[in-house]
Amino acid sequence: MTPVELIALAASTSLLAGWRLYLVTLITGLGMKLGWIALPDNLQALEVLSNYWVLGIAAVGTFAEFFADKIAWVDSAWDAIHSVIRPLGGAMLSLAIVDSADPAWQVGSFLLGGGAAFLAHAGKAGARTLVNTSPEPFSNVIVSTAEDVATGGLLALAIANPIAAALIALGLVLLSIWLVFAARRALRNFIDRINPPRTPAA
Repeated sequence: MTPVELIALAASTSLLAGWRLYLVTLITGLGMKLGWIALPDNLQALEVLSNYWVLGIAAVGTFAEFFADKIAWVDSAWDAIHSVIRPLGGAMLSLAIVDSADPAWQVGSFLLGGGAAFLAHAGKAGARTLVNTSPEPFSNVIVSTAEDVATGGLLALAIANPIAAALIALGLVLLSIWLVFAARRALRNFIDRINPPRTPAA
């Protein structure tokens, strides 16, 4: 892989970790364990993900997250707990992918991964908080399932075409953040129309 492709792979993987850290870890680890993913020499640090203990923890986390993320307000509590875990996991994945002997590259990749995972996590958590205000339970399940499918699909694309996956993942994250702010503005305008500010009596 070229340096640009390595950076794109680190960025896309970290962004996806901000949505589904355990799923990303599990799929990548299983892919290496079963021979689906042949790691080049410069990605050998990722081999730790195929460790049985790491796979077991990732499998339990994926199972728990799959159900917790589809229950209104339980998903928000789950996101709050993972506000530190996901960015840290994304930073560690990025560091393992870049795996450079240069300390400057190591610090840069750690910050890139942590920042990308935090950006994705913030967009996800904010959007899901708004979805949870819906009185019916189906929207939460639909959005969560869409995140599951998008994560798996983009992770496969990241292995085949890291640059394309990074651009798509970044676009989805920015879209989710924009939707959060747009929905909040619409909600604020709606509340202001229902309860207009009272003018003081003369």
